[in-house]
Order: sequence, then C-alpha cells, then structure tokens
Amino acid sequence: MEPPSDIELVQEVRNGRRQAFTALMRRYQERVYWVARRIVGSHDDADDIVQETFVKAYLALGEFRGDSSFFTWIYRIAVNLSLNALRKRQVLNYLHESELLSRILPSSDDPGKDLENSEIESALQRAVATLPEKQKAVFVMRYYDEMTYEEIGRVLKTSVGGLKANYFHALRKVREYMRHEIQDGEKPPYG
Repeated sequence: MEPPSDIELVQEVRNGRRQAFTALMRRYQERVYWVARRIVGSHDDADDIVQETFVKAYLALGEFRGDSSFFTWIYRIAVNLSLNALRKRQVLNYLHESELLSRILPSSDDPGKDLENSEIESALQRAVATLPEKQKAVFVMRYYDEMTYEEIGRVLKTSVGGLKANYFHALRKVREYMRHEIQDGEKPPYG
C-alpha cells in the first residue's frame, strides 16, 4: 500500500484527524530543519524555527490552497521565519564546525585532507554568513538545496530574473571571500 500523498494528509487534518499532521511533520521535519539551520546558523535557533514553522502551518492549514506543493508552502514559512529571526538577532551565529563537518564532509583516512576540507567548509560558512538576507536565502536554496530558480521563485515570491541576479551577486561575494581567506590567509575588508 502506497503512503498517502501530502494533499490527502492535508485533507485528513481538515477533516479532524490531527494525527495526519504528525505524518506530514515527520515527512518534512529534517528538510525544514536544514533550511533553517543554513540560514540562521545555530542548532537551537533552527530547532525553534522548525517548531514554529509546524505550529504556524497547522494553524494556517485552512489557508493552504494547493497552488504549490505542501513542501513548497511549508518551505516558504520556514524561510520567512528564518529571515525574521535574523532580522531580530542582527548578528549571525556561525555554524558549529564539528557538527557541520560530521554531517557534510565524509571522513577519510588522510587527516591532512580532512583538515583541508574542514578549513574550506568553515570558510564557506563564514562567507555565507556575511551575505545580505535575501542573497543568503537564495544562495542556501540554490547551492545547498539545489532548488531551481522557479522553485525558489515560488518560495520567495520573486521573479526568476531577480533571483538569478541575487544568486550571481551572492556567488561573487562568496568566491571573493573564499579567495581572500583561503589563498591570502586573511578575511576580506568587508567580512
């Protein structure tokens, strides 16, 4: 038997079966977490945003029209909450490198290679942390989540042309930051 679709689960919740929302939450909790984590930078803040995202989604489920997929809708909520958290905080927390590396980078038998990968990934995270909010959101969705510009446009409700410009500028800034930090051993003057 095939598991129920998102739309079927949404309809079950609307019909009073709250357990169906638990199934939706289990289905997307990890993906929502990583969206939030990459934008806000800290585990605790990302956990808070995940909880807030699902509470907000549950309360607003009546407004879900199905114009986009359930995941796109909940992804948009998570991105907006993450950007709001950044605005409130104003200062980014950097990702905890050991947690990040244990999840992203494979361990090798070459400690020198592991150290090099660690330094590159740390520099990348610092570079992303310096980006303006909109560029950061577009960069995270395109680079980490490998979303198309059309998908990002649906999430952020922005034109594809504007998104391409934001990604281009974000990529240029990240490359410049990385070049300064990795090659020259120093942070760029704006970082």
